[in-house]
Amino acid sequence: MVDVADKLAYFQAITGLDDPDLCTEILAAHGWDLELAISSITSTNVAPQDISTAETTTAAGGGFGGSVSSNLEPRREVSERLEQTANAVASPGLAWKLVTLPISVVSGSLGLITGAIGLGLWAAGGVISYSMGMIGLGPGSGRTGESARLVPLSAAASEAMDFVAAFERDYGLRRPNFVSEGFMDALQRSRNEFKLMFVYLHSPDHPDSPLFCEQTLCSETLAAFVNENFVPWGGSIRASEGFKMSNSLKASRFPFCGVVMAATNQRIALLQQVEGPKSPEEMLTILQKVLEESAPVLVAARLDAEERRNNMRLREEQDAAYRAALEADQARERQRREEQERLEREAAEAERKRKEEEETRERAAREAVEKEAALAKMRHEKALSLGAEPEKGPNVTQVLVRFPTGERKERRFHSTATIQSLYDYVDSLGCLEVENYSLVSNFPRVIYGLEKLSLTLNEAGLHPQASLFVELN
Repeated sequence: MVDVADKLAYFQAITGLDDPDLCTEILAAHGWDLELAISSITSTNVAPQDISTAETTTAAGGGFGGSVSSNLEPRREVSERLEQTANAVASPGLAWKLVTLPISVVSGSLGLITGAIGLGLWAAGGVISYSMGMIGLGPGSGRTGESARLVPLSAAASEAMDFVAAFERDYGLRRPNFVSEGFMDALQRSRNEFKLMFVYLHSPDHPDSPLFCEQTLCSETLAAFVNENFVPWGGSIRASEGFKMSNSLKASRFPFCGVVMAATNQRIALLQQVEGPKSPEEMLTILQKVLEESAPVLVAARLDAEERRNNMRLREEQDAAYRAALEADQARERQRREEQERLEREAAEAERKRKEEEETRERAAREAVEKEAALAKMRHEKALSLGAEPEKGPNVTQVLVRFPTGERKERRFHSTATIQSLYDYVDSLGCLEVENYSLVSNFPRVIYGLEKLSLTLNEAGLHPQASLFVELN
């Protein structure tokens, strides 16, 4: 079962058919021989819906009709299913026949893809070959004046180039400017340029072909008209793609000309076919009529494409405007966020400074209170150390102390009290804001500093009375 599913998936990938039931019937009709089933679709000269007619193809088709299975009834059912899946709708009054392109023609354009993949390997090998050829070691070192194409062409493009070169050689340069591309690429070109596609199928062996080419196709008026209004494409029925298109377009007489336009999926709309020789005037009349009838469709396609381009450009402009507005909003939001962060930082810094100042004030107040408490304690202790003031007597000294503010304090001390007792008395009063001071007598001027603190009042000559003033250091 896995093998059947793999074959079915592979067959769909190769042929491009989406209907699994249809693919199952095709594979079953070929006995689940994957190679034979794919060959019946891709290697014949007819479209998938023409499989039933391929059963009567004569030997003139060569290898393109040789893959028809002997089981004819299943093949007819398969062809009917294929015709039912190809249901593209043509514009009324314009395309009188819808033609499904042979899958081999469509797949021929895929050669450009595979050629692009092989280009990398070819280029790498080419560099090596060129380098070896420069030193005389390459296989082409003995040939001069011969160069290979840089990019390998697909088979369809190569056939188109050969047809254009042969046509110019036989009938000159005054001709329709047949594009040197495969049919699918030319069809895409016509779609992009909003033009119809003029198809000429050349039969070199037909007796009417030379005269038709010389007098009609190469006529100055017709060639100019075709070049201006169409995308010309030509092919020889001796070449693979030309022969496939002759079968697809069901060309019964030659020379054969057709006017086609791209339809849906792998189908084209055959707007007009001209079989057999015609004069330039007859061809001009036919082509002008087709051009007039198809003008509304081409104009509508051009307007639709322009509308799509305008819509795309409008969307791009709207997207650009949206991106610009979004970037502006983001920039404003970023600026607002940065400003908010700056304000928050400044507020935090101000709060930090406020707290520091408050802490400093609290610390200073606390230190002041502590200092005042310490001074009060110190004054109290010194006042206690002085003891009670003695009464007047022969061994009592009267001391007068004058402060820088003019304030005067007076107290009695025992004559045996030391100079330190005088300092303790001044400190206990709390009249000074400073701690560094000296007691000084005027006449004679004597400073009672640290060296005299242990002297008694009697020894210092201050008994029975003394007048001292406070001198700030």
